[in-house]
Amino acid sequence: MVSTPLLEVRDLRVYLQTREGPVRAVDGAGFVIRRGESLGIVGESGSGKSMSCQAIMQVLPQPAAAIESGQILLDGDNLLLKSRRAMQQIRGARIGMILQDPLNSLNPVLSIGAQLVESLRLSDTGASRAELHRQAAAALERVGIAGNAGRLDAYPHEFSGGMRQRVAAAIAIARKPDLLIADEPTTALDVTTQDQFLDMLNALKRDQGMSLLLVSHDMGVVARCCDRVAVMYGGRVVESGSSSDILESPKHPYTRALMRAVPQLHGPRQARLFQIPGEPPNNRAMPAGCHFAPRCDKADATCHAQYPPTVIYRSGASAACWRCLPANGGDT
Repeated sequence: MVSTPLLEVRDLRVYLQTREGPVRAVDGAGFVIRRGESLGIVGESGSGKSMSCQAIMQVLPQPAAAIESGQILLDGDNLLLKSRRAMQQIRGARIGMILQDPLNSLNPVLSIGAQLVESLRLSDTGASRAELHRQAAAALERVGIAGNAGRLDAYPHEFSGGMRQRVAAAIAIARKPDLLIADEPTTALDVTTQDQFLDMLNALKRDQGMSLLLVSHDMGVVARCCDRVAVMYGGRVVESGSSSDILESPKHPYTRALMRAVPQLHGPRQARLFQIPGEPPNNRAMPAGCHFAPRCDKADATCHAQYPPTVIYRSGASAACWRCLPANGGDT
């Protein structure tokens, strides 16, 4: 018997109202995360990665964005049918989230300890102040920050960028959620700090037994942390599979292009880094067919006219590409 996924997103559609008109930011995206599993979502800016995460947490920018349709199932329970009060209880307790810029999630006028205590009190309203401070210190310890009074009494501006991101992680995991969403958490970090932060994420996942949803535009970041990968383009998942499937044998032309764009440390020196030709799709006027067709050197008339079906491989990987169909020479 197949167990119920921890999180399942089905046919999610999110619209964003802009000055130029409505934009379909997420266009039928779907993916699954099982207990203890890590899923990486990769894609260029505007592909719908962050909007999908905000939809899961129901923290979309208001009043501009709205979920048009779809399902977001947590242990089989549709979060889109939950009241605002119920979602407030789910955030932090069941699903934690780390944002790209910790300054957007940390309150500059509250100490780190006060912000941790405020989060913890939501789950344990009867706990004493001393107990809440003990739990706050323990949360800091779990992300590699000494949980002493000096740290708890410090303010966000007193920490470096990398340490602020660790503090944001401490708040996100303080209530020991089942799922941690990390939305581009390493973008503003230098390479060394990025490596340390990714090591910390892996340790948190292992030690707390939680699932991880990691969003990034960097395939190398996802490769370090994730069991499976979903590739998004134009608001849709165009390919998904195990990390080895995606990294070693990508099927979709867009995924292959992303892999070519990853800098290589070994092998012959490249004259210049590969860049995917063309521009990301205009979300206000998506192509009629495959969203990647205007940038794809393999595209034909069918690709431009009709969106492709999703091909499921024996390994469980999938790709939405006309070229992947067995009739067109694809290997399932």
